[in-house]
Amino acid sequence: QVQPVESGGGLVQAGGSLRLSCAASGRTLSYLNMGWFRQAPGKEREFVAAVGWSGDSTNYADSVNGRFTISRDNAKNTVYLQMNSLKPEDTAVYYCAADPTQTVWARRGPFRYWGQGTQVTVSS
Repeated sequence: QVQPVESGGGLVQAGGSLRLSCAASGRTLSYLNMGWFRQAPGKEREFVAAVGWSGDSTNYADSVNGRFTISRDNAKNTVYLQMNSLKPEDTAVYYCAADPTQTVWARRGPFRYWGQGTQVTVSS
């Protein structure tokens, strides 16, 4: 069983940056494909970014491409989401997800294991 745990959320002004982290208890993340999703109030959860187990393969939603970067450090058992040039519309609860299926990063899901989420608020 894998339990992703997110951290790094907070309040930031538009144009600022935040870095989210995702660690895991119960199992190494090294052989898992990882993803970040977000859910804004009143909206459905949406895909943000995903990365393959090696870190070489990534996939981004159009809305964040060029502003956000997903990466992983398998030695630290941690996945990151670097968010730059933040906009008020990026405000949401951000969730980390994990799955062992080889192609899940390319298909953007479905992911089997989910964290509890971390709040990101971008003020205008």
